[in-house]
Amino acid sequence: MGRRALQKLDPTLDLSAHYRTVEQMPAPFDAEAWFGRRAPLEIEIGSGKGLFLRNASRNQPEHDFIGVEIMQRYARYAAGRLARQKQSNALMLHGDALAFVRDKLTDQSVWAAHVYFPDPWWKRRHRKRRVMNELFIHDLDRVLCPGGSLHFWTDVREYFEVTLELLAEKTAWEGPLPVVEKAAEHPLDYRTHFERRMRMHSEPVYRSEFRKPA
Repeated sequence: MGRRALQKLDPTLDLSAHYRTVEQMPAPFDAEAWFGRRAPLEIEIGSGKGLFLRNASRNQPEHDFIGVEIMQRYARYAAGRLARQKQSNALMLHGDALAFVRDKLTDQSVWAAHVYFPDPWWKRRHRKRRVMNELFIHDLDRVLCPGGSLHFWTDVREYFEVTLELLAEKTAWEGPLPVVEKAAEHPLDYRTHFERRMRMHSEPVYRSEFRKPA
C-alpha cells in the first residue's frame, strides 16, 4: 500500500509559528518559554502527515505538542495543517527525532511520547536503525516525567514483541498496559493515516502503552 501524493502546500501560508528544524531549536529546549505557558508537553516521533498532531492538539488544548519528522516535505505539510488550523499549542520539526530527544530535551520534561508505525527496517542487518532501540529508550526514560507515558504502535508483530522485551529489560516502567481499539467516529478519527489504512484493509495493529512510575 503506497502513500498517496501530498497535496501542494499553499505558498502564501505562514509557517513561522508552526515549523522549525531540529537544528534551529535551542538546547536546552524550554517548552514554557516557547509556548508561553506552563503545560504538559507531548512529543511524537515520526509525524508523517501530522494527523495525530493535528487531532491531539485540537482535542487537548490544555497540552502542548511537538512532532518531529525526518522527511522535509511531510514535516512542512504537517506544519501547514497546523497553521491552517491556527493551532497555537503545536509545533512541527523537521530532522532527527532521536537527536532532538537526546540533545535538546531536559530531564523529566515530557508528559507523553508517541511512536506510531515507525519504519520496521525489515532486513536483519538494518534493524540497528530502528527507532525503538536501547539508546533511545534510555533517553526517553530520562526525559519522561514521573507518571509520564510511552505510546508505541506498529503493524509488525516481530517489532512489537522485540520492543516489549527491550522495554521490560531496560526500564522499570509499568506495562504493557492494554489499549482498546475504538470505533472511528468520522473518516479521520485515527491516530495516524497509516492506522487508518491498516484498519480499512483489516490488517492487525499492535498497540501498547507504558507508564513511568510516579
